[in-house]
Amino acid sequence: MNDLERKFAQTIKQNKSTIYTVCYMFSKDADEVNDLFQEAVINMWRGFEGFENRSNVKTWIYRVTLNTCISLDRKKRHATAEPLEIDINLFEDSDEDTRQVEMLHKRISRLQPFDRAIVLLWLENMPYEEIGQVVGISTTAVSTRLYRIKEQLKKMND
Repeated sequence: MNDLERKFAQTIKQNKSTIYTVCYMFSKDADEVNDLFQEAVINMWRGFEGFENRSNVKTWIYRVTLNTCISLDRKKRHATAEPLEIDINLFEDSDEDTRQVEMLHKRISRLQPFDRAIVLLWLENMPYEEIGQVVGISTTAVSTRLYRIKEQLKKMND
């Protein structure tokens, strides 16, 4: 393993939960999370050598992961597939916290991909300025969009 590969492996290891969280917000099940995670890591590897540290590595990771998830989400919406139906849900948990998280996840998944990305970064406690850097808008625009997104989420019915 050369130095670049070691540095990349360390970067992925340090930011695994960030990548996973973004992928989770764009998925419907555990398999899709894993597929998105793998695609995001592949895309990071492709761009890792050219990453010039002009931004924080975590900002770069968010940007690559979000772009990967949004791109695959768009492709998925255009493709037609027959879902595989299974009578049991092995991931089902019935406590109140889990139900609240599932409700929030369902509502967020109904947002447009760009808004989903903004709310995800906000839920990760990222400062507005950094959210703006990741998604490519001003800090003021982040604040305005978040207000509108929160209002939209409040109005949604399960």
